[in-house]
Amino acid sequence: MSSTLITNARMVNEGRTFDGDLRIENGRIAQIGDGLATRAGEEVVDAAGRWLLPGMIDDQVHFREPGLTHKGDVATESAAAVAGGLTSFMDMPNTNPPTLNAQALQAKYDAAAGRAWGNYGFYMGASNDNLEHIQTLDPKTAPGIKVFMGASTGNMLVDNPETLDAIFRDAPTPIITHCEDTPMIDANAKAFAEKYGDALSAEQHPDIRSREACLKSSLLATSLAKKHGTRLHVLHISTADELALFEKGPLIRADGSRKQITAETCIHFLRFDRGDYARLGNLIKCNPAIKEASDRQALTAALVEDVIDVLATDHAPHTWEEKQKPYPQAPSGLPLVQYALVAALELVHEGKLRIEQVVQKFAHAPAQLFDVEQRGFLREGCFADLVLVEDIPFTVKREDILSKCAWSPFEGMTFRSRIASTWVNGQQVWNGRELVGQPAGRRLTFDR
Repeated sequence: MSSTLITNARMVNEGRTFDGDLRIENGRIAQIGDGLATRAGEEVVDAAGRWLLPGMIDDQVHFREPGLTHKGDVATESAAAVAGGLTSFMDMPNTNPPTLNAQALQAKYDAAAGRAWGNYGFYMGASNDNLEHIQTLDPKTAPGIKVFMGASTGNMLVDNPETLDAIFRDAPTPIITHCEDTPMIDANAKAFAEKYGDALSAEQHPDIRSREACLKSSLLATSLAKKHGTRLHVLHISTADELALFEKGPLIRADGSRKQITAETCIHFLRFDRGDYARLGNLIKCNPAIKEASDRQALTAALVEDVIDVLATDHAPHTWEEKQKPYPQAPSGLPLVQYALVAALELVHEGKLRIEQVVQKFAHAPAQLFDVEQRGFLREGCFADLVLVEDIPFTVKREDILSKCAWSPFEGMTFRSRIASTWVNGQQVWNGRELVGQPAGRRLTFDR
């Protein structure tokens, strides 16, 4: 029976910080207590007062497999994730081919088995012509159904009003939405191209993919959810304007009920704003766009006030060469999983968030929202997905990046915390310097 005892840890769980020990047996948390006695043959890890957190659950990643694996794949991007303390991920359906039926969904699970360093779930996608596949989806096989209500690639923009209404009416899982109004964006893009010509750059990106486009689409999504009583999760909120659409208060209410409509923001909206385009250009071009410093401040406050329920990455790698193209041709998306948790902890160092809030938004809430079984918490009986964090500064260097694209928007930045160890299903997979052992990720299961 494999057993590891982590001693002298500063644990953070369910709004509480406490000192103690944690025992791992056969991949699960077997005991949490104070002064646990060491057993014969047991591996002992002295946390020496460092933070011990549940592994983060990222509810929004693009690991690019299948079809776009020159940018990243399940193996490379999950390796970067566990190096960053992210032990579970939920991957998006806009791959090639897109994940629009049960067969494509199962193919992604089969491809991840034995290769993913973290635990994995895959969303079903929606299109204008796959309603039957959505209606017959087994809710235990996917965390949710992804609806692109704004611009997307391939056959995944749902712009048929009748189909959209039916998806919200019949979805057997939570619906997650990308909310930007495509006609508004297209009109903006045409106007800015005429105005700027070849001088058009990433600095105009937040004006083209405007706050008005976000608000209009988010309003439509929340209206449909209210009409049908749908569980809706709106991804990557980027504006202060959209916050009025969401209920203030905890995800799980005092009576045990759960919010029907929830919101997520992403780490790049909390660390960058319009002033960073001059320096980083296409490297921070993403959809929806990074906007104003005032939006950044409002989103941070909304996490504190429980208006926004989840923090995620929207990790979306592209090659360095692709990002060097002129603005209109450069793809949108950033690689983020390896440094997302330490970037969030920087907000703790700055006094803008408490560490308990980071754990709630980045670990507990995704587990609760998507009914993830036995993960996301430091609880006896849960799978031992753990991250040990130490307050030792480090600077992000290109040679340390594990994502296949081999660059990061955080390069050159110094963070005041680092990931000292990561365990997935009780197996250490990151030792603070390198990956160790073999990929230990398992398929996520959903209690539905």
